[in-house]
Amino acid sequence: MTTKLYAGGCACGAVRYETTNEPIFQNHCQCLDCQKRSGTGHGSYLTFARRAEMAMTGEAKHWRVVADSGKDKIHGFCPECGTPVFVTFAAAPEAIAIHAGSLDDPGQFQPQVLTYSARGHAWDRIDPDLVAFAGMPSG
Repeated sequence: MTTKLYAGGCACGAVRYETTNEPIFQNHCQCLDCQKRSGTGHGSYLTFARRAEMAMTGEAKHWRVVADSGKDKIHGFCPECGTPVFVTFAAAPEAIAIHAGSLDDPGQFQPQVLTYSARGHAWDRIDPDLVAFAGMPSG
C-alpha cells in the first residue's frame, strides 16, 4: 500500500508542511472571514485531525480573528511573501486546516461540502453537486 503525502507551503518556500495522514474534512467555505482573507468568494481547505503530526518548516506569522461561528480562528501565513498557509482553531487546538491552493499538488483537494453558503454570492459559483450548509455543520 502506498502512503499518500500531503505537502505544500507558501509561494516563496519559506514555510512548508507535510503529512501522510488523511484529511478528516475537505470543504469550500463562504464565510465572511474566508472572503475577506482570500479576496475572493470563498476559501478551500483540507482539515487534519492531528496538528502535531504535520511536519512544519519555517516560521509562520499568526493573526487571530473571531469567525462567523463566534469562535477564534488563528491564521498562519508566511512573513516573507504573505501567502496564507494554514488555519488553527481555538475550540479545536489539535486540528489544522491547510489552504488547498498551498498544496504542491492542488489536485489532491477533493471538496466534500460547502460551508457558510448563506454568506455566498451569486458570482461565486461552487459545484452544485456539493452538499451545502448555511453555516458550519455540527457533529
